[in-house]
Amino acid sequence: MTQQTPAFWAVIPAAGVGARMAADRPKQYLQLARQTLLEHSLDCFLGHPMLKGVVVSVAEDDPYWPGLPCARDPRIRRAKGGRERADSVLNALLLLHAQGAADDDWVLVHDAARPNLARGDLDKLLSELADDPVGGLLAVPARDTLKRADAQGRVSATIDRSTVWQAYTPQMFRLGLLHRALAECLVADVAVTDESSAVEWAGLAPRLVEGRSDNIKVTRPEDLEWLRQRWAGRR
Repeated sequence: MTQQTPAFWAVIPAAGVGARMAADRPKQYLQLARQTLLEHSLDCFLGHPMLKGVVVSVAEDDPYWPGLPCARDPRIRRAKGGRERADSVLNALLLLHAQGAADDDWVLVHDAARPNLARGDLDKLLSELADDPVGGLLAVPARDTLKRADAQGRVSATIDRSTVWQAYTPQMFRLGLLHRALAECLVADVAVTDESSAVEWAGLAPRLVEGRSDNIKVTRPEDLEWLRQRWAGRR
């Protein structure tokens, strides 16, 4: 029997300021090939037939979001951005709940400044996790030798890279599970840097799904320049 691809919601936390980019605006609004990074990050989801809808969490005083053409797309809802990523994602999940989304619906959380998600990776994630009891995330196995540093900035150990993966997005979990995990972390004042961290703290083990290494997150100016050169080569 052919496995059916699950329907899903996408959540894009986009309230960050991206200070390391040293730009005149939050990095999700920087331009790449005639669109903003945020628009590119949305495109892969909006072009997927199984999408139920998207929630974008942006700051209340964000002056850039209303001017984007996608802000008027009826498939996209706007949620209030929070102080931290977990707050923004939780606000998006609360909005989905309020609008009738079910606890067992899949939610895929994706970085606003990760514009190079391949459709094949999205399909692979949806297919491999369709019946998974926990959910999981796109990730890439570590390629380089890894070192652990001490307080003085010296090597204290070499880490076995065969067991280390670099976490990417989307990260895919059931709505109810992710909501509970994030809420419990916030109540317990546990710092989480991604959705998988919250699910792990709840005692579960998300599945790693190997994706493409060029699904990079724009964090520094050289990341954006690398993407610009790569995309120019495509054209």
